[in-house]
Amino acid sequence: MSEPPQPAVPPLFEVDVVEDDGDWSAVSDAQALIARAAAAVAEAMANEAQSGSIAVALSSDANVEVLNGQFRGKSKPTNVLSFPAGEGAPDGFIGDVILASETVRREADEQGVPLDHHVQHLVVHGILHLLGYDHITADEAEQMEALEISILSKLGIANPYTEALETGTSG
Repeated sequence: MSEPPQPAVPPLFEVDVVEDDGDWSAVSDAQALIARAAAAVAEAMANEAQSGSIAVALSSDANVEVLNGQFRGKSKPTNVLSFPAGEGAPDGFIGDVILASETVRREADEQGVPLDHHVQHLVVHGILHLLGYDHITADEAEQMEALEISILSKLGIANPYTEALETGTSG
């Protein structure tokens, strides 16, 4: 008698959170918050994504501005940068996600959303970039935003594009 098929196990993203720079004291339990966001991405991408490790750096606008200028030719800070692992990276390393504290706090305030929710949104956004998603064309943006909305809804976070909590959204 054969055994029944086992359910697919979502890929596990091992997340290493590093407080690099900036004031992140207003974020409650950053390690757990970021781990939950990564787990939600892993669950949503169970059939498509690789498992491995991701480094999330909590940094400052000054550091992100340097990286943004060096790697994207834009000498200004941005909320999140993603750097997929390249050749020579350790086996299983997916890449780095870097957040800029001042920009993230300012955006949360301007959008009237809880800082923890905005951090989780940006972590989800950054990990999706590591997995090959982008928003250069309208079609890419639509696909990536739909994934973000679905993943965030599972975390109890309102759609960051409409501020409504989505229900029944499939990824």
